[in-house]
Amino acid sequence: MRGVIRAVRQFRQAFRAYDGSAKRKDSLFKMNSCSVFSLERNTYISRYRHPSYTMSRSISADAAKFPNGELNGDGPLIEYERRISAGELVDGDSFQLDTLGELQRLYDELVENAKTCRLDRYATSEKDGRWLWSRFVPQTSHAKVKGIYLYGGVGTGKTMLMDMFFEQLPCNWRKKRIHFHDLMLNVHSRLQRHKGVADPLEAVAGELSDESILLCLDEFMVTDVADALILNRLFGHLFTNGVILVATSNRAPDNLYEGGLQRDLFLPFIATLKERCIVHEIGSYVDYRKMTSAQQGFYYIGKHSSVLLNQKFRQLIGENVAVPKEVEVIMGRKLQCHRMCVLSFRGAL
Repeated sequence: MRGVIRAVRQFRQAFRAYDGSAKRKDSLFKMNSCSVFSLERNTYISRYRHPSYTMSRSISADAAKFPNGELNGDGPLIEYERRISAGELVDGDSFQLDTLGELQRLYDELVENAKTCRLDRYATSEKDGRWLWSRFVPQTSHAKVKGIYLYGGVGTGKTMLMDMFFEQLPCNWRKKRIHFHDLMLNVHSRLQRHKGVADPLEAVAGELSDESILLCLDEFMVTDVADALILNRLFGHLFTNGVILVATSNRAPDNLYEGGLQRDLFLPFIATLKERCIVHEIGSYVDYRKMTSAQQGFYYIGKHSSVLLNQKFRQLIGENVAVPKEVEVIMGRKLQCHRMCVLSFRGAL
């Protein structure tokens, strides 16, 4: 990471300068004019601030700058600092900062090994014939870079951190960010198309690895026996093809598919997962969902609830216009929506 060496040299000066007397006003999710809420103080999260947090932030902030003082846009850690400075994120979560250290480590390794990991989708078009040769002789080597399996409690920011990591990666890389269940639906759909092939799962894994070398899966949660029984072979092929996995989950690897049918056949996948990924627990006790109106919860039951539902809907869409629309969902199915409005919540997170 650029600037780390210079930041470490300044560590001693930062430590001496810090007298513990400065008090920060932590800003939580300062929303735009369309927001439903605005919280100016975050006293809740301050209870979980680690004593080393200030020193870590001092180092990461210095490492995020060029010598001329401008921000370096390389990596999730720098983007995290930028969002805090802009008031878009809570300041003071040492657990998230620790997790970002792992994601930044992976980011740096990927950048350093981008060529050997075959991340650049355009690099395979070299004129030396290696791309054509690889179509007949599959490349069967594990990536030298290990992925990350990030798990922890709900609402702790796992998805947000993974998305931040994903968004900082070069756009020309072979990468995909997808929900775990969407991936499995896609896999089963492809398996149907490869009926009659000697090993349809290998063919599907080959297609997936051709499309994406870096695979970011959100909410890794195995509940279906059909998924559980093919995961080890599927990811065995993917890892052999050089795929690097980044996943978020509410469960530790050893607790995946706990109590499921024929779980003994699933256990080899857990070993494979821990071999190819660094397992990291976010360890935070803060549920950011409870800092919003989600803490109250809403249940729209009964014929009189439509008024409240309409009020909440109009509140969410603001000045945008909702129109009837047909939406295509997974496996060719279509859903008729009486009113639909596509919104971007980027500024509200």
